[in-house]
Formats: sequence, C-alpha cells, structure tokens
Amino acid sequence: MIISHDVEGPSNGSAVVLLHSSVCDRRMWEPQWAPLAGAGMRVVRPDFRTCGDSPAAEAPYSDAGDVLDLLDRLGIARAAFVGSSYGGRIALQLAALHPDRVRSLALLCPARPAQRRGPALLAFNAAEGALVDAGDLDGAAALNARQWLGPDADEAAHALVRAMQLGNFRGALGAAEGHELPEPDVDLTAIAAPVLAVGGAHDIPEFREVPAELASLVPGAVHVELPWAGHLPSLERPAETTRLLLDFLRS
Repeated sequence: MIISHDVEGPSNGSAVVLLHSSVCDRRMWEPQWAPLAGAGMRVVRPDFRTCGDSPAAEAPYSDAGDVLDLLDRLGIARAAFVGSSYGGRIALQLAALHPDRVRSLALLCPARPAQRRGPALLAFNAAEGALVDAGDLDGAAALNARQWLGPDADEAAHALVRAMQLGNFRGALGAAEGHELPEPDVDLTAIAAPVLAVGGAHDIPEFREVPAELASLVPGAVHVELPWAGHLPSLERPAETTRLLLDFLRS
C-alpha cells in the first residue's frame, strides 16, 4: 500500500520531499507547500503510517521503506529531503543507507537514529504517557502543542498541532498490532549529501544537541540555531522558515 500523500509543482521540477514530525501529519507543511512548488520544485508530502490519512500497516514495513516505495511509484529517482523532528530521523536514515536517492537534507530540529533520551525528554514522555493511559487524549495533545511550539507560535498553530497529534494518537491506538521493522544501524559519517541542520534555542537540550552533533559528524554539514524557535519552526515563523529552506534548496 502506498502511503497517503500530495504532489504539487511541475513534473520536471527538482523533487523535494517534506517529512513531518511524529507530532504532526503532512498538514504541518501547508505554509511551505505553495512557495516551494511556486519556485519550480516538484514537492511531495507524505503521511507516515497512522498519521493523517495513512492507515496502519498490515504487514512488516519501515517508514523509510514507505517513502522510497512512494518515490518509486512517482518516478522520482533522487530528491532533496526536508525533515522535521522524526521526519529528520527518517531523512538521515535514507541519506546514510541510500545515498543515491538523496540530493540534499534540510533538517529542522531533527531527531536522529539511536536518539539519546535525556532528562527533559524522559520527563515529557512520562507526562504524556500518564495522560494517554488515563484516556485523556485531548490533554496529551494539548501538552504536545505546549511543549513543542516555541513562543512565537500563534493560536492557529497550537490548534493545528493539537488536532494533528490527537489524530495520530487515535491512529496509533486504533492499530490492531504493530508491524514496524527494527530500526537499522546507521553510520551518519557515511552521509555525502549537503546538510543544513537547524536547531531551536527554545527546544529541549536533547534536540538542540542533534543538529550541533551533525555538524561534526557529517562532512560539510552546516549548523544553524534559530534564536526564536522551539521545536517546530516551520509553524512558528512560517515565512522565515520558508525563506531559509528556499535559500538552501536553490543553492
């Protein structure tokens, strides 16, 4: 089964794949969607399994494998990838394991394979888990919006993140069983594609560390920390984040 997705822009345009955070679905890219396509790029935004409109898997799968299957179906041999949080983790997997498919990586507050869970992330996971176990999915979704959106996010952004996360909770809890394959071992030093690794000054330490580490692990990777950003800059200052992405992708 091909995961749910949108495609926009000229068929002969340079392909760009937008990979969403696990808190969100493909709607998180709405502010960037039209500007990237309008710049002549062929833009693809999928939903991972149990997120947005993609149902649970019925057979063994991986999110990276789903993305490659989708690109094969669309006839896209090579693409730039923009990954937010968990989407950045999948983009890093693809760049390390399938370098011929990845032209460049723009990573917004990315997670990484074998992510370290420090005190801040463990505390958040415990608080979220308690709300989910109590059946308070609305409360857990609201907690995610408060945690992951920085101070510049408006109420529309908060409402959208609450809605996306609530849908993801329901999708995951409604799955009869999990079929996700174990995460493969990944050597990030093998990545050859250009990398823009973006952090947010208002993010938790575990996520601020990842883009800084990538600058030392991946040859030529560029690390930028946005002083105004939390964990989801594309929803906090959409226009500014879009300009940042366009400048990188055009270069």
